[in-house]
Amino acid sequence: MESYLSENFDVKAKHSPEEALQKWRKLCGVVKNPKRRFRHTANISKRYEAAAMRQTNQEKLRIAVLVSKAAFQFIQGVSLSDYTVPAEVKAAEKLSTSTTSGLSTDNDLLNRRQEIYGINKFAESELRSFWIFVWEALHDMTLMILGVCAVVSLLVGIATEGWPKGAHDGLGIVASILLVVFVTATSDYRQSLQFRDLDKEKKKIIIQVTRNGFRQKLSIYDLLPGDIVHLSIGDQVPADGLFISGFSVLIDESSLTGESEPVMVNLENPYMLSGTKIQDGSCKMLVTTVGMRTQWGKLMATLSEGGDDETPLQVKLNGVATIIGKIGLAFAVVTFAVLVQGLFSHKWHEGSHWSWNGDNALELLEYFAVAVTIVVVAVPEGLPLAVTLSLAFAMKKMMNDKALVRHLAACETMGSATTICSDKTGTLTTNHMTVVKSCICMNIKELGQSEKASSLFSEIPDSTVKLLLQSIFNNTGGEVVTSKDGKLEILGTPTESALLEFALSLGGNFQAEQQAVKLIKVEPFNSTKKRMGVVLELPEGGLRAHTKGASEIVLAACNKVINSKGEVVALDEASLNHLKVTIDQFASEALRTLCLAYMDLENGFSPDNPMPVSGYTCIAIVGIKDPVRPGVKESVAVCRSAGITVRMVTGDNINTAKAIARECGILTDDGIAIEGPDFREKKQDELFELIPKIQVMARSSPLDKHTLVKHLRTTFGEVVAVTGDGTNDAPALHEADIGLAMGIAGTEVAKESADVIILDDNFSTIVTVAKWGRSVYMNIQKFVQFQLTVNVVALIVNFSSACLTGSAPLTAVQLLWVNMIMDTLGALALATEPPKDELMKRSPVGRKGNFISNVMWRNILGQSVYQFMIIWYLQAKGKDMFNLEGPNSDLVLNTLIFNAFVFCQAFNEISSREMEQINVFKGILDNYVFVAVLGSTIIFQIIIVEFLGTFANTTPLTLSQWLVTVFIGFLGMPIAAVLKMIPV
Repeated sequence: MESYLSENFDVKAKHSPEEALQKWRKLCGVVKNPKRRFRHTANISKRYEAAAMRQTNQEKLRIAVLVSKAAFQFIQGVSLSDYTVPAEVKAAEKLSTSTTSGLSTDNDLLNRRQEIYGINKFAESELRSFWIFVWEALHDMTLMILGVCAVVSLLVGIATEGWPKGAHDGLGIVASILLVVFVTATSDYRQSLQFRDLDKEKKKIIIQVTRNGFRQKLSIYDLLPGDIVHLSIGDQVPADGLFISGFSVLIDESSLTGESEPVMVNLENPYMLSGTKIQDGSCKMLVTTVGMRTQWGKLMATLSEGGDDETPLQVKLNGVATIIGKIGLAFAVVTFAVLVQGLFSHKWHEGSHWSWNGDNALELLEYFAVAVTIVVVAVPEGLPLAVTLSLAFAMKKMMNDKALVRHLAACETMGSATTICSDKTGTLTTNHMTVVKSCICMNIKELGQSEKASSLFSEIPDSTVKLLLQSIFNNTGGEVVTSKDGKLEILGTPTESALLEFALSLGGNFQAEQQAVKLIKVEPFNSTKKRMGVVLELPEGGLRAHTKGASEIVLAACNKVINSKGEVVALDEASLNHLKVTIDQFASEALRTLCLAYMDLENGFSPDNPMPVSGYTCIAIVGIKDPVRPGVKESVAVCRSAGITVRMVTGDNINTAKAIARECGILTDDGIAIEGPDFREKKQDELFELIPKIQVMARSSPLDKHTLVKHLRTTFGEVVAVTGDGTNDAPALHEADIGLAMGIAGTEVAKESADVIILDDNFSTIVTVAKWGRSVYMNIQKFVQFQLTVNVVALIVNFSSACLTGSAPLTAVQLLWVNMIMDTLGALALATEPPKDELMKRSPVGRKGNFISNVMWRNILGQSVYQFMIIWYLQAKGKDMFNLEGPNSDLVLNTLIFNAFVFCQAFNEISSREMEQINVFKGILDNYVFVAVLGSTIIFQIIIVEFLGTFANTTPLTLSQWLVTVFIGFLGMPIAAVLKMIPV
C-alpha cells in the first residue's frame, strides 16, 4: 500500500506541479462525496481562469500606465505658457491634507472622509451559510442511495403493514441520514469559520503614518486618502498614491503589470500603485485612492482564488480512502449477491419462487440498504477530512502561541523537520540593541548608562564629536520624533535606534543636525554590500560622504583615521592592526560591530553616480549588544533531543556569531563555523563533506543561505525550516520546506514568501510550531489506526455473516451510527489532541518515513482479530451464552452484537490515544473534546438500544447483558496494552 501511495499519490508540500495534482484526483475515481472531500483543495480550473484573467488585466493596466507616462512626457515637452495645472488637480489641497503633518485626527472628520472615499478593504467572498454545508453533506452518493431506499421502504412498508408499523424501517434510515448530515455539516461549518478568522489575520498589515504631525503605527485597513505613509525596503504599497519625498525608490510592479523590471519612482514619476513592493530605498507617500477603487482592488475583484494546494497527508489519505473504498465496493456487491441468492434458494425450497409479496420486496430492499451501508462504512471518507480538521484546530491554537500559519501544508511538514536554519538577530537575540563599547579617536571606552556617555563626550575633541553626530544623524534609516506627550521617540530598526540613542546621549540634536545640511544622495542599507551611505552638502559649502556598515568591510575602504588629538592621519600598519584587534575583541564578546567613516569630496559629485568605495577616514567603531533571548538555550536543547539540527545563518561578524552560537548551545566542539565568502568558493565535493558539519555561517549573503538550504534539501534529503526577515531572504524562504518569517522585524516581501509567520520573532515559538507539527502528524496517525480498525471489522463481520448465515447482524441504521462514531466524532476526538512534551523526545519522521507505520499495522491487525473473533463467537454461540430462546432471540442477539461492537470502538478510541505507550489515560481529562465525544457516544448508544428499538432494529437489554457487552468492549484495552509490548 505504501509503495502504491508513494508512486501515485506523492504530492509535495510546496510547489507541486499541476500534472501531479491532476493525476491523483483522477486516481481517486469514484468518490462518495467529492464536494466535501475536495473542498479544501485547489480548484485547478479556477486557477487557469484566474491566471488568464490576471494576464488580461495586467495587459490593460500596462497599456494604461504606458499611455499615462507618454502623456506626461508630452505635457513636459509643452512650454509652460501653454499648459497650466488646474487648481483641482493639486491633490494635497483637494484632499485637505498637509504633506508634512498629515491628516487631522479629529474622529468626525475621519469618519466623514471614510464616507466619501470608502475604506481600504477589498471585497471578500461572502460567508457561506450553514445550510450550504448541509446541502454539500447531502451530496454523498451512498446517502442519496440510502435516501431512495428509505423512501421505497416507507411506501412498500405502509402499503403492506400500514401506518405507523410499516414506516419504522424507512423512518429509521431517514433519521440516521439526517443525523449524519447535520453532525457533518456542523463540523465543516466550524472549520470554515476557523479558516476565515485565520485568513483575516493573514491580511493584517501595520504601517507607519503621519497624522497630526506625529508618526504612528496604523493598520492598512484604517488608511484614508490624504494620509502620509512612510515606506521602506520590503514594504507593500498599501494604497494608490503619490511620491512626496524619498531616495533611490525602486518598485516591483510585477504583481500588477506583469513587468519584471523594477520601476524608479521620484518626483518626475510619482505614481505608486497598491499591491506593488518597495525593492529599494525609502520614501513618504500621499494616499490618493483606497480599497476597491485602487488598481489592485479592481484586479482582486475580478480574480477568483484557486485555493490552497492539498497537503501531502490529505493526498495520501485520499489514496487510502480510495483503495479501501474500491475493496469495500467489491465486498458490498458480493454481500448483496450472497444475500439475494440466499433469499432465492429459500423461496425455491418452499416452492414459492414465482409468488412475491411486499415482505419479500422489503427484504430485498433491506439487503440493498445493507450493501450500500457496507460501502458507507468501508470507505474511510473521514480520513482526508480529519487532516483538515486537525490542521484547522492546530492553526487556531498556534495563533494563541504566536505563530500564524499561512499555508496548511506547513503545519504538517514542520512535524517532519530535521534542520532549522535560523537567523541570529531578533530570533535568537532580543533585538533590543544598545551601544555598550566604542573605539573613538583610537581609544576604547565602555559605555553603560547615559552619564558614562556624557563623560565620554568630554574626552573626545569637539571636531570629532561634531563629525560623529553628523554621521549618525544623517546617515540613518531611523528618525527621532516628538511624541504626543512631548517625549523624544526613536523610530527605525533596532541597530539604527541603538546608534541614535547613543548620539542623543552625547548631547546631539537630530532635527538641528538634519536641517544644517542638504541631502544629495542616499544609498540605503543593502545586505549584499553590508553598508549604507549618504552624500551631504555642508552649510559652509563643499560635499561630504558618510558611510557605515559591517566593520571589516568599511574599515577596508578607509586609508585614514582620526587620532586621539582629533587629527586626520594616514592609517598605518600599527593603527590598522589596533582597529582589527578591537573589532575581534568586541565580536568575541558577542557584540555586533559597526564602523562609521567619512570623506570630503573635493571634485564635486553627481547624484546619478554611485558613492565612492574607498578613500574614507575612520571616525569610530561601536560595539552593540543584543542579548540572547531567554529560553533560547533550552529550546535549542529541545531541538537537539528531538533530532532537529539547528544552524545559525547570519550576516554578522564570525566572532560575534560564534560567541552567540556557543551561548545558545548551537556551536558544539565537532561543529564548523564558516564565513559566506569561503563557503562560496568551495567545490561540489568539498561542500558534500562540509555541509553536514556547518553549524554557523557568518557574513553570509542571501545567496549563500539559499545555496545551503538547497543542498540540505536535495543532496542530503533533509526537511528544512528557514527563518528570515529581510526582502533578500525571500528566495531561501521560498526554497525551504517551511519558510518562517518574522512578524515584528519581517518585511511584507518576506512574509509573503513564508509559510508561517512567527508573530513574536522568538526562536522558542519555532520549537512550538515543530511540536504542533508533530502533534498533527501523530493525531492523524492515531485516527487512521482507529478508523481502519473499525473499517476492517465492520466490513469482514457483515460480509462473512452474510455469506455464511444469509443475514447481516448490523442493519443499515446501526452501520450509519457506527460510521458517524468513527468518521466525524472519531476525528473530533483523536485529531484534536493537544501536543505533549514527549513528542520532542523522538526522532523526526523526515522525508522518507512511511505514514502508516508498522506500529500502526500491529495495533490495527491485533485489535481487528480480537473484535472479529469476539463478534463471530457471539454470533455462533451467543444464544447459548445468554440463554436466549423464543421468537425474539435473533433480535436480542443482534442487539448484543451491535452493543458489543460499539463499546469495542469506544474503548479502542481510548487505546488509540497512544500508539506505543501503555498508559492511555494520561492527560485524558485535559482534552474536553475527547471526553465530550466519548460521553455523548455512550449516552446516545444507551438511547438507541433502550428507546429507539423500532427504528434501529434493537431491543432493550437486561443489566447483566449490558455489563457483559461493556466488558467485551473493555477487554480490548488490556489486549491493546499487550499488543504494544510486541516489538516491531
